[in-house]
Parts: sequence; structure tokens; C-alpha cells
Amino acid sequence: MSAELISILVLVVVFVIATTRSINMGALAFAAAFAVGELAADLDADGIFAGFPGDLFVVLVGVTYLFAIARANGTTDWLVHASIRLVRGRIALIPWVMFVITGALTAIGAVSPAAVAIVAPIALSFAARYGISPLLMGAMVVHGAQGGGFSPISIYGSIVNGIVEREKLPGNEVALFLASLVVNLIIAGIVFVLFGGLKLGGRDTTGKGERETERSKRERDGSTEAGSAEDEDHSRLDPAKIATLAALVALVVAVLAFDLDAGLSAITLAVLLSAFWPDSSRKAVGEIAWPTVLLICGVLTYVGVLEEMGTIKWAGEGVSGIGVPLLAALLLCYIGAIVSAFASSVGIMGALIPLAVPFLAQGEIGAVGMIAALSVSATVVDVSPFSTNGALVLAAAPDVDREHFFRQLMVYGGIVVAVVPAAVWLVLVVPGFG
Repeated sequence: MSAELISILVLVVVFVIATTRSINMGALAFAAAFAVGELAADLDADGIFAGFPGDLFVVLVGVTYLFAIARANGTTDWLVHASIRLVRGRIALIPWVMFVITGALTAIGAVSPAAVAIVAPIALSFAARYGISPLLMGAMVVHGAQGGGFSPISIYGSIVNGIVEREKLPGNEVALFLASLVVNLIIAGIVFVLFGGLKLGGRDTTGKGERETERSKRERDGSTEAGSAEDEDHSRLDPAKIATLAALVALVVAVLAFDLDAGLSAITLAVLLSAFWPDSSRKAVGEIAWPTVLLICGVLTYVGVLEEMGTIKWAGEGVSGIGVPLLAALLLCYIGAIVSAFASSVGIMGALIPLAVPFLAQGEIGAVGMIAALSVSATVVDVSPFSTNGALVLAAAPDVDREHFFRQLMVYGGIVVAVVPAAVWLVLVVPGFG
């Protein structure tokens, strides 16, 4: 049995054990990376740790630290109230507002994880307060980011169009952008309907039901008067909230205008807030999503071992050697989706598009449709909890059973992986566009 096949089988075993024994999958993945790296790939510790996602570790820690402070001092509550006023109390509009905001951010040049890191904590705080499904809200944020992610001036769009030009393939920047936007918009609409979005249509923040919900929440906390005082306090700006809002704006400017790292920027701003307001920030470190950090970093370290030992390239070359171009195109879309659910979407696109060149050169497959299908397949799955965007959503959700929410994201991500590549292949590749 080849080392590449062994590494894939070990990954399956990790999933099975983590699912049936309720062991943190990240811890299992670290152990698997050590075993496979040492025994099957002849890698030393440096080779194994080469796949450790240090940048994602800092993003997860920094963003959840900053927003834990924002929750502690009432800033997220203030933002929720401000959002409500913006849409005049109509709760059903909020998920679509979040979709549009993240889409606009990525369309004008924000890296998708940076846009999600900025918007997801606010969106999910809103979801927790008003009883909206966190899966619905998280999916709207991620699909919004991916919907705008292939504009001609976006990061993803620039990378893919650059690869197409380098490989001397025919391309269409507008078709690529519209394909991603339409697919993510359709998925967002389906998610909105399936996960209770239509039921939000009759709700607003001034209705009797909303007041009763708030009243019962206060009664569970022990004091209606205390709850009223707390809401009134959170609706007013004080120096700590003003500073936190300034920090959030600074994070946006640092990431979008100066192209600074989102994680390092967030953790620096969190430390500054903690220095000035230690009382409200004292518990914030404990609220960093450490189990999520372990899970994501462990799995991605193992995926790094797979890349280091050539497993992903081995699978891609095996598919591209198939003599039936349409079947090869479908399998490449699935490889892009499956691998991207655990690894870098940009890296996968950079690897798979060149692999598709030989059979695209034969003229039996339309290059424009194939490139669009590969790009969509490799990015639409970023709602998976193992991808950067999905991990940010999982880490940002307050007041949830994280294990249950993780399983929800994993199931939803699995459905997207199973359905979307076949759908975009059927619509974009089979007709032979380009």
C-alpha cells in the first residue's frame, strides 16, 4: 500500500474516532500527523510542523480575544441595537445585510477570511440575542464573502485571472465573478428558507413577542429591574465602548487599507483595550475559543503533512490522467471542493487549474466554464468548520453548544461538498462555455 493511500485512510480513521468517541479532532490529527509523518513520509518534526497554520492560529486567537472584550464591555450589544435601528427593527433583513456587507468587502479587495473575521462576531452576536439560527447567520456571512470574492479587483479574482493569463487559457473576468455571485446567492436563499429565515419575516424588535422574550430572559437572570438597567446601560456609549468601536474601525482600516494581518492587528488592539480597561477584559482570555483553535490547527497540520508528502498532487494527477475529459473535469471539481474544505482555497485553485490545462487544450472542455466551476467548487465549501472562514464562524458564535454547532457546520459543509461541484459542473462545464 502506498504512503499516499495510507495517509488518506488515516484521515478517515481520525474522522470516525472523533465522531464516535467525542475526542477533539484536532488532538487526534496532531497524533496522526506525527505517526504518518514519521513512519510513512519520513518527515522530521520540522517537516511536520511546516504545515502548522500559524497565521490562522493568530487570527482565531486575536479575533475571538478582541470580540470577547467587546462582549464583556457591552459594545456588541450596542452594535446589535444600532443594526436594529438601521433596518427599522425588521429582523429578517439582518442576515441579508450581513451577506451584502461581507460581499462588498471582498469585492473591493478584502481577503475573504479578513471580511468574515470582521463581520461574523457582530452577526452571530445578533443571532444569539434574537434567536436566529447561528448556522443561518454564519452561512450568510461566509457565502456573502464568497459571493463577492471573484470580482475583477478582488483577491481571488486577481489570482485566478492571473493564473489563466499565465497558462494562456481563454478567460472571462465578468463570467467568473457572476458565476460565484449567483451560486452563493442561490445557496444563501436556500439556507435562508430552510433554517427559519421566513419565520423571521413577522418579527421585529418592537413587537410583543420580542418584549416577552426579553422579559423572560431577565426573569431567568433573577431580576427584571436589573435586566432593564443592563439593557439601558448597553444602549449608551461610554469611554470603553467608544474605544472598542474605534478598535474595530482600526481593525477594518488596518486590514483593508494597509493590508496588515488581521490576527496580529486584532490581538494588538485587544491588548491595548485590556491595558486601559482591565476589569472588563480580565475574563476575555478565558473566552478565546481554545477548543476550536486546537481542532482547526490539528486538522490543518495533518493536511500540511499530506501536502508535504505529495498526497494531494498524487490524487490530482491521477484524476487528470483519466481519458474521459468530462469525467476528469467533474472529479477535479470534487477534489477542489474536498481539499479546500480543509486547506487553502487559493492554493487549491493554483494547483488544479494548471492540472486541467492538458485536457482543456484538447478543446473538448470549455475553458471559461471549467475555470469558473473549479473556482466556485474550491471556495463555496469555505463554510466547513475546518476552513478558515468556517473556523471563524465557529469561534465567533456566543452562547452556543460548540460541539453541536461544529457538527452542524460539518454536516452542512459536507452537503455543500457533495452537491455544489456536480451542480456547477452540470451548468458550467457540460454545455462547453468558453
